[in-house]
Amino acid sequence: MKKVIISEDLIKIVQKDKSFFNRTDIRTISAATNEEIIALHRTEKADLIITNLDMPEMNAENLCALIRNDDELRSVSIIIVCPETAANLQRCIHCGANAFVTTPVNHAVLLQEAYRLLHVTPRRSCRIDLKLKIEGTSKKNHFTGHTKNISSAGMLFSSAAIFFEGDSISCSFTLPGTTCISASADIVRVLKDENEPLAKHLYGVIFSDISDNDISEINAFVEKH
Repeated sequence: MKKVIISEDLIKIVQKDKSFFNRTDIRTISAATNEEIIALHRTEKADLIITNLDMPEMNAENLCALIRNDDELRSVSIIIVCPETAANLQRCIHCGANAFVTTPVNHAVLLQEAYRLLHVTPRRSCRIDLKLKIEGTSKKNHFTGHTKNISSAGMLFSSAAIFFEGDSISCSFTLPGTTCISASADIVRVLKDENEPLAKHLYGVIFSDISDNDISEINAFVEKH
């Protein structure tokens, strides 16, 4: 089993991906301070630590120094979260962290780094090709589009709207024979749709906030078809 120690203020970010917490091969432990992270790591021997660059009493530089200079503790991977400034990035590089993620944190990016450092594969949901009209908003701007494929984890859709990786959207669509499904999602992939004459783009998204009932509706639909 992989053990992950996460700063308390960051744990809500990884909780957006329910599959991360529901895996039987990953155990997550929250900690209020970097001192507590050190203490937990001494007893638990974590595989990954996720914390902030600046914390009360002990910053991540001191945390990394203590860990990397201890033969029993040093074999852990460390992700540091920090505001995006040149000075902060230099601090992360020099302190011996394995990766750093800038704020505001895109939870998809953070989880991708976590999966990479833990050497585990993100769970994939069964996906089917399906064209549905979707409507949504992003930064208070309305957009429409059509799905190309869908699963309970996310979808690929085309739209004339312009999005960038890391953007968040709210969207809704209706599966044939079901009620309307609403979700929040993060753009994780941007492609040019060569099959569309109106210069539309393809966007891959993962759902960041979707109800358990809607997940069940999508899974049932996918399994049926």
